[in-house]
Amino acid sequence: MTVTEAIELVLTAHHPAEVFGTDQTTRRYHQLARLLHPDTAGTTAPDRRATAAFMQLTELWRRHLAGGRDTVTIDTGRHRYVVDRAARYTGDLADLYRHGDDQLVKVPRDPANNDLIAREATALTRLAERGDPRYLPYVPRVVDEFRHRDTGTGAVRQVTVLGTAAGLRSLAEVRRAYPDGIDARDAAWMWRRLLVALGFAHRAGLVHGAVLPDHVLIEPDQHGVVLVDWCYASIDGTPVPALVPAYVDWYPDEIRRRRSPGPGTDLAMAARCLDWLTGPRAPEPMRRFTAGCQLAALRQRPDDAWRLLAEFDDLLERLWGPRRFRPFTMPDPNHR
Repeated sequence: MTVTEAIELVLTAHHPAEVFGTDQTTRRYHQLARLLHPDTAGTTAPDRRATAAFMQLTELWRRHLAGGRDTVTIDTGRHRYVVDRAARYTGDLADLYRHGDDQLVKVPRDPANNDLIAREATALTRLAERGDPRYLPYVPRVVDEFRHRDTGTGAVRQVTVLGTAAGLRSLAEVRRAYPDGIDARDAAWMWRRLLVALGFAHRAGLVHGAVLPDHVLIEPDQHGVVLVDWCYASIDGTPVPALVPAYVDWYPDEIRRRRSPGPGTDLAMAARCLDWLTGPRAPEPMRRFTAGCQLAALRQRPDDAWRLLAEFDDLLERLWGPRRFRPFTMPDPNHR
């Protein structure tokens, strides 16, 4: 960037984000400060504007720090999303920022993953259009999607705004809260609702492809489940496009070999989630049940989530009788 370009950028800016962008803001500030500092720009007539720009830069940086170093502003032209950087959730590919009580702005950290972010929006849109509307609360909804150019770095990112319920906790959080495993009766309601989410997706021609503890969210009080992160979805039998590095050994063989997955792919990963949640606390009949969902070959596994749910309900009744609501609590994440 030239001094002239820096002057124009700073003197015409109305908001700190127009100058510093949303990525590497401190680096951007220092770059501009070096260009516009009076010791660098000198005192020639054209550079008197550089001095004015340096003073404006200092003011914009002050506003950035005071009014939110922790604020990210994304302006789509149709809507401005001002989100709290401190309320960020770090996902596999993206950072998610809370916008209001029931929306998340999903921004990929690396623009090379734009295609996976777009893939998620495509999958969720198909679910909304083709799926049974009774089960839409089991997945996020697409509120908005757009391409965003960072004014600081020039990087272009595919951004999705997702709507979902507040107060959700991942199965990974559940296991951290209960490191010895949870009661199998509590895991049972989580797995029943996960099977509903999967049955809903499979009938719409989708395989989630990454049913992992970080992607299954629960609402503890009302026993809700939301299956998130559809970036890896198989649409009409296409191979799963990527694996989550931290969970490579969770994937069935067909995914690692980049073969076409099926409903049994998701069901195997869901069964592993159930095993992992309960640990040694699951009764032997439940362990046999989940083992049957994780056989090596896809053709050997169950392939209908709805039928599997009915079989699971039969098992639960044999183990514990008629179902009763069991309160489930999680520690307050804000309590230290």
